Amino acid sequence: MDAVVNFNGAKYDCLLFDLDDTLYPLSSGINFACRKNIEDYMLKYLHMEESEVPRMCLELYREYGTTMAGLKALGYEFDNDEFHEYVHGNLPYETLRPDPVLRNLLLSTPQRKIVFTNSDKAHTARVLNKLGLGDCFEGVICFETLNHKDNEPVSKSNILCKPSVEAIEAAISIANLDPTRTIFFDDSVRNIASGKAAGLHTVIVGKSELIPGADYALRSIHNMKEALPEIWEDEAKEHHDQVLQSNAVETMVRA
Repeated sequence: MDAVVNFNGAKYDCLLFDLDDTLYPLSSGINFACRKNIEDYMLKYLHMEESEVPRMCLELYREYGTTMAGLKALGYEFDNDEFHEYVHGNLPYETLRPDPVLRNLLLSTPQRKIVFTNSDKAHTARVLNKLGLGDCFEGVICFETLNHKDNEPVSKSNILCKPSVEAIEAAISIANLDPTRTIFFDDSVRNIASGKAAGLHTVIVGKSELIPGADYALRSIHNMKEALPEIWEDEAKEHHDQVLQSNAVETMVRA
């Protein structure tokens, strides 16, 4: 993703979206099922003490951004693809339905649109397909994007993921973004704080009140247009400027 689009006078060039619990609600049950699968994996394949798994799962998530990253940092060895397949392979994707309202909102915006998620590419593709949003985005920055180089996995013990500012800066570099002209949508308080530290405009999704580091708060992603009308005003302004320029040229030709 190396294209840069500049809209004359527009405030934003790109909309950067988290995937899970941002493009669809937490009530879908995907999050809970995913956490249960991670705990099952820790029991079955890493042979951890059953009574310790729930607490450890949560603590690693809080400290490292994902439980997987925490397990790797502690020295546990396992195949990344096998882990993702176990954790995401039997999620209740049937709870996700096509979202024509969100689809229309996304397609009506003039900016570049990119998904930025800690999830792997297979899970991301399944979710976007279920929501009917697969063709709404220019690209996806996911686990593989950040943690593979020349098709080879990077350090076994160092997983790059949100909320690391380094991960967000890597995404900015990969997508060739100007952070001062990019809006970052995410449901995580920590991710929002890191996005702000990386210089992005930030929107916390799933909350009605602002949190530290957030420029905007959305109860639902469907409230985009009410909360951020300037995204669409940029397009209207550009069209208005083009009309004025066209009329000026026509006047000069007639003169």
